[in-house]
Amino acid sequence: MTQALDAVSNPPPRPDGEREALERAWAAPTGWRQLSAVNNTRIGVFYIVTAMLFFVLAGVLALMMRTQLAVPDNGLIDPRTYNQLFTMHGTVMMFLFAVPIVEAVAVYLLPGMLGARDLPFPLLSAYAFWAYAIGGLAFFCTIFFGVSPDGGWFMYPPLTGKEFSPGRGADWWLLGIGFIEISAIAGAIELIIGILFTRAPGMTLARMPIFAWAMLITALMIVIAFPAVIAATMLLELERAFDWPFFIPARGGDPLLWQHLFWFFGHPEVYIIFLPAAGMVSMMVATLAGTPLVGHRAVVLALIGVGVVSFALWAHHMFTAGLGNLSLLVVSAASFIVALPSGVQVFAWIATFWRGRVMLNAPTLFLLGFHFIFVLGGLTGVMVAVLPFDWQAHDSYFVVAHLHYVLIGGMVFPVFAGFYYWAPLFNGHCLSERWGRWVFGLMFGGFNLAFFPMHIAGMLGMPRRVYTYGGDLGWNTLNMLSTLGAYTLAAGVLLFFVDAIRTLRRPSRDHGNPWRAGTLEWLPTREYGARSIPQVDSDYPLWKHPTLPQEVDAGRHLLPGTVLGGRETLVTSWRDARPMHLLRLPTDNWWPLAAAAGTAGFFLLLTVSQTLLALASGVVAVACILRWLWDSDRPPPIPMADVGHGLRLPVGAEGRASHSWWAMIVLVAVDMTIFISLLYTHLHLAMASDVCPPPGAALPAARWPVGAALLLAAGSAAMALATRSLRTADARKQHGLRLLMALAMTCAAASAALDIGGHLLTGLEPRAQGWSASVGMLLGYQAFHIAVLLLMGGYVLVRSWAGRLQPAARATIDNTAPMWHCVTAQGILGALTVQLVPRLLG
Repeated sequence: MTQALDAVSNPPPRPDGEREALERAWAAPTGWRQLSAVNNTRIGVFYIVTAMLFFVLAGVLALMMRTQLAVPDNGLIDPRTYNQLFTMHGTVMMFLFAVPIVEAVAVYLLPGMLGARDLPFPLLSAYAFWAYAIGGLAFFCTIFFGVSPDGGWFMYPPLTGKEFSPGRGADWWLLGIGFIEISAIAGAIELIIGILFTRAPGMTLARMPIFAWAMLITALMIVIAFPAVIAATMLLELERAFDWPFFIPARGGDPLLWQHLFWFFGHPEVYIIFLPAAGMVSMMVATLAGTPLVGHRAVVLALIGVGVVSFALWAHHMFTAGLGNLSLLVVSAASFIVALPSGVQVFAWIATFWRGRVMLNAPTLFLLGFHFIFVLGGLTGVMVAVLPFDWQAHDSYFVVAHLHYVLIGGMVFPVFAGFYYWAPLFNGHCLSERWGRWVFGLMFGGFNLAFFPMHIAGMLGMPRRVYTYGGDLGWNTLNMLSTLGAYTLAAGVLLFFVDAIRTLRRPSRDHGNPWRAGTLEWLPTREYGARSIPQVDSDYPLWKHPTLPQEVDAGRHLLPGTVLGGRETLVTSWRDARPMHLLRLPTDNWWPLAAAAGTAGFFLLLTVSQTLLALASGVVAVACILRWLWDSDRPPPIPMADVGHGLRLPVGAEGRASHSWWAMIVLVAVDMTIFISLLYTHLHLAMASDVCPPPGAALPAARWPVGAALLLAAGSAAMALATRSLRTADARKQHGLRLLMALAMTCAAASAALDIGGHLLTGLEPRAQGWSASVGMLLGYQAFHIAVLLLMGGYVLVRSWAGRLQPAARATIDNTAPMWHCVTAQGILGALTVQLVPRLLG
């Protein structure tokens, strides 16, 4: 095979019309039909533009706050409006800009970097984008109607409970952010599977670009961290809507429970934001210095180290919350340790610049500015990791300064460097070098003028989240300087957008390789990406093979055309990138947009108590998703395909060889993480109770959970037998499979009835106290999953009856099985926990 892949020096002539057929298959929609686009080059641009819109909107809110704080005793903005501005600024920056912009850049760049035509789930990418865009814009518009949340972007109870926040503002935050997180997780699943399974042949893990490594680690962190905040928002909304007292101390709840769940997401999120930016920096530093990155493998290990250690830091934000001494010391130590892998990356970048010959242009200036600001932010991070100092600086403007030095320095400056560096990929034109220097000067100077004085103001005692201050406290000059700096920073951003619009409106042309980069995204590309997919044998293939762009564009490598007349890419093995099979990709359609609109409608209508309309929107969303899935799993027209140079690959794959099966495994991991967060909630509240179960609560007799567990196990066994029974291509002989599916569905439904019935007979009342609320929450979560299993099982039956479930098209049942077994495990583990914890604590 290697000889076949390397034989490009004297290739056979390409068939006439091959490139034209490729262009027809990947032709971009025009007019309003552009909204139906699903490929990465379109969705990536939509994503980037929308994320930058939220960046501007959040910046406008920040300028309003800085104007209010420019002088003491200012009455420009009243306290209630200021709290809404503060909450919306933080929420939009963290949830609607910071994470989406790095996912957006990844969706746009990664297929090119990996040598793929597209990511493996274009419809999922489109759905994730539209859910984010529609929901995010609707959420932001609440500020124009005075119903925005005002409890801070962290939404601490009891302030955000019904007693102290009786309006709908907190509900907008809880339900709106909940499904925006779902969108982020959908994007993470797409990135994980794309990075692992659609790399160019020969691009082993060791040869994978640093940015791909950074995004893989980031996506895995999203899968682990984001479910915790989904669980937290679910609990608080249940408390607000149904009076289940998870966070009310007088009724057995605990406000600290929110902090544990929120910061298990919140502090890793800092590194979820930073790691992609660090990956971009590693890519740009090597190119702009004209030399390979120093310590490539050390940087990869450092990225992994940061990702792992970050999960030990959630209590970093809880040093004043009254935790035990041992917990404080462990988290403080972890806060120091995480600086080590971060420092490895900084020294690798400095060493690369030192070894190479640096081009001092706009991207380089932004990278140098990033180094200065991020290192300062890291140093103040080490300072607040020291417990006595943190106790003094907590909730002061010193922490505000530290946060912005880390997030803006660690992410915004690298992103702007990336815009200047990768702008030619969009239409072939670089952004203005002269304007770029002005943009950098205004942004760098304005940023430091805005945020450095906040360190001093914080040390002088200025607290966070105050809408005004007295004129005799010594903060006047510092706040005026910060306000002037904020407007200077905004002027730099405005100048960037003027230059970007001016440049991107120019006629498109081939982008070439203006920076003389060595990675694959700089190959000649069209709507379909590169003309052919090369064999990779180096970290920097364009440096090792200078003629590679011409070879690729001439179709001398793999998959130079369209094999089956549609959109296609190669699936390779996750470790050493051996070609495994040909993947057929979907074309542009409206189903992702319709499904995202239905999803957004469901959550947003629930917020305003339009239950029936919300349910209708949810049905629309589910129906649209099922509709796009209906055509995605179909038998291949031919079993094997010639992808070039005599290499023949299977068309599609089934079971564990399928990329969709692995995507389901990642989704199961997300679901299990949410469940573990809810299980932690029950354990936390049970251990906080003086008596477990508390007075007035009781456990059902053991026969009820044992019976439910046995039914779940029987259902899983039936599901496994049904999966194995699909052995014949004749769809009319699937009676046994259907009976087994019906049995599995019956067992699942009966288990839920038995489990819930047992607790109802004991008089379970979730509104009585926190322990009962946590039990009701576990029962409700299991009941919801049983409903999902019934929907999935019914879909399998419908496909079987329609003759679409076949040995060569069995992804539906293969992908249903992991979720079925996951729900079984959750039900048994939940029942065991509820039954055993009171006995252990007693």
